[in-house]
Amino acid sequence: MDFSKKAGLALTTALAGMILAGPVSAESWTVGITQNNVGVDSYQTTYEKAFVAAAEANPDIDVVVLDAGGDVARQIAQMEDLIQQQVDAIIIWPTNGEAVIPAVRKAHQAKIPVVVTNSNIAEAGFDFVTSFSGPDNITQGARAAEIMCDRFKAMGTDKEARIVQISGQPGYTTAIERAKGFEDRLPEVCPDVTLLETQPGDWNREKSQQVMEAFLVKYDDIDGVYSGDDNMGVGALNAARAAGRSGDIVFVGATNFAVGYEAMAAGDYWGSIYQSPVDDAEAALQTALDILGGKDVPFLNYFDTPKITQDNMDSFTKPVF
Repeated sequence: MDFSKKAGLALTTALAGMILAGPVSAESWTVGITQNNVGVDSYQTTYEKAFVAAAEANPDIDVVVLDAGGDVARQIAQMEDLIQQQVDAIIIWPTNGEAVIPAVRKAHQAKIPVVVTNSNIAEAGFDFVTSFSGPDNITQGARAAEIMCDRFKAMGTDKEARIVQISGQPGYTTAIERAKGFEDRLPEVCPDVTLLETQPGDWNREKSQQVMEAFLVKYDDIDGVYSGDDNMGVGALNAARAAGRSGDIVFVGATNFAVGYEAMAAGDYWGSIYQSPVDDAEAALQTALDILGGKDVPFLNYFDTPKITQDNMDSFTKPVF
């Protein structure tokens, strides 16, 4: 792919309240989706429910809904199955941005348009993808860094703060990009803040609590925790509470979950990035339908994900996941 074409790509706005329109043709389409791991967190569970509801509301489409359960080999097999079924379009939420490229290539060779949802595949596979629909994870990480830096400046600790990071699942594009966005932006806005260590929490609250417990034993002085999403962030918060140290730490996430919103309301969790799984699911299906209907769809089809903190959370409704 000529990566220069990305320069002028338009960003879509948030799609809350969107009504999914059917394709231009009266023909009925079959859209297959293979998801990452619906059971791992409430975001993915809510996404699936919203996707199915949107599909059921459109009489012109049928959907084949599959879940890889976090297993790359299973997702590759599901891609093969969808290709053999000769579906009209495939939506994939990659379990691993590198490993799924051969399967995406096969779909492309079968002339089946592929929409990548939520977490993009590696750039080596871009030639085989028609569009990516989801959040801009680099921007999310950068905005999380700005949230944390602004809080340190307000507290007068930006010249000395020490922080740790709990990232998502290794090899998962969203985890890589959110970490990169944060790590690149933090020294630009708060050059004196020290990132002590990064460990994966695998999008799992219990695993992240264990990671934070280890951080608390290893480091006597932790001023902030950045987590790849609020599910992991609340796990870190729980560990700090148990150790009697939560009041000294600024907690920032990158996707606001209901538990994160509640912790913000209680004054225990400072901020995050607001991202709706309903918007995410509806955007992916609409992108596939637009492609099938012959519409011009940008390669990077982002929806907006604004900052949310204790200061402005009253402007946002509590997440449903």
